[in-house]
Amino acid sequence: MSGFASFNDTHLIRSNLWSRQLKDIFEAELMGTKYVRFLTDFPDGDTINIPSIGQAEVNDYVEGQPVKYTAMDTGNFQFSINQYKESSTFIYDKYKQDMFYMNELVSSFIPKQSRAIQASMETRMFMEPTPAGTAGQTTANTNTINGAEHRWVGSGTNEVIALTDFKKAWYALRKAFVPMTNLVAIVDPSVEYELSTLTNLVNVSNNPRWEGIITSGLVSGMKFIVNIYGFDVYVSDFLHTNTASEVIGGVTAAAGVNNLFFSAASDALPIIGHIRQAPKVDSEYNKDYQREEYVTTARYGFKLYRPENMVIVVTDTDQV
Repeated sequence: MSGFASFNDTHLIRSNLWSRQLKDIFEAELMGTKYVRFLTDFPDGDTINIPSIGQAEVNDYVEGQPVKYTAMDTGNFQFSINQYKESSTFIYDKYKQDMFYMNELVSSFIPKQSRAIQASMETRMFMEPTPAGTAGQTTANTNTINGAEHRWVGSGTNEVIALTDFKKAWYALRKAFVPMTNLVAIVDPSVEYELSTLTNLVNVSNNPRWEGIITSGLVSGMKFIVNIYGFDVYVSDFLHTNTASEVIGGVTAAAGVNNLFFSAASDALPIIGHIRQAPKVDSEYNKDYQREEYVTTARYGFKLYRPENMVIVVTDTDQV
C-alpha cells in the first residue's frame, strides 16, 4: 500500500459516531392552572365544605296586613383532595458504570417526572367541568341554566366549530349573570384548524380587519392573534375527549372533544382547586438491588365550582 485512501484503508475511520447530545421530544404547553381559584383556607384534612345561600324573595304587600317572612335557600359545596400521583424510575449501578450518557440521562429524571405530574394535573383540571368530572356537566344533556344551553354539539358542518357557537356561548354566560369580562375559550387544535380555514372569517375582501390571517395564521403559540365575539381563545392539547359518541339535542358528536368557554374574572373562576403537596422528589440508594431510585409525588384536587360559568361545545376531531 503506497498511501492512505478510503477505498483501501478503513481502519482509522469512524464510520458510525454517537453524539454527546441526547434528542428530547417536544412537549405541549401548560396553561390551565391560571384559571383555577385555589383555596387558601384549607390547612389540613382532605375535605372542606363551603356553604352557600340563595336569593331573597319579593312578595306583594298590602297595607295593614302582616308581611310574609321567607327563608333564603341554603346549600353546601363539598370539595376533596382526591388525586395522589407518583412518577418514579431507577437506574442500576452497572448500567451507570457502562453508559456513555449517564450524566445526561440521570439529570433528566427529576424534570421529566415533575413535568409528567404537571401534565396529569392539567388533564384532570380540564376534565372536571366535563361529564367525566366529579361535579361536571351531565352527558347527552343541554345543561340548561336560566333558559340557555350550556352544552351542545358544534353547529358547523360535520359537528365542527362555527362562529355562531362563540356568540351562543356569550349568550349562555350572559343569561347566567356571569361577569362578562375576561372571557376565555380554551379549544382543541382541531378547532383552531377549522376556524383558520373558514372562508367567511379569513376572506380579506369581506373582512379587512382579518387581513394577514391567511398568511400568518390565526394563532401564535397558544393564543389567537384575534378576539372572537369577546373571547380570547387559547389552544390546549389537554382537553377531555369523550370515550363514546354523544347525542345532544338530536345531534351526534362521534369523536367529541370538550371545548371550554367561561369568564376568567377573578371573582367568577369556574374551577376550584387545592394543591396539598406540590411535586416533591425523593431519592435513595437501594443496596439490595444496587440501584438509585427516584420518586416524585403530588397531592391535589380540582372541581367545577360555578357550573353557570362553564359552557362546553363538543366538536368532532375526526374532520381534520
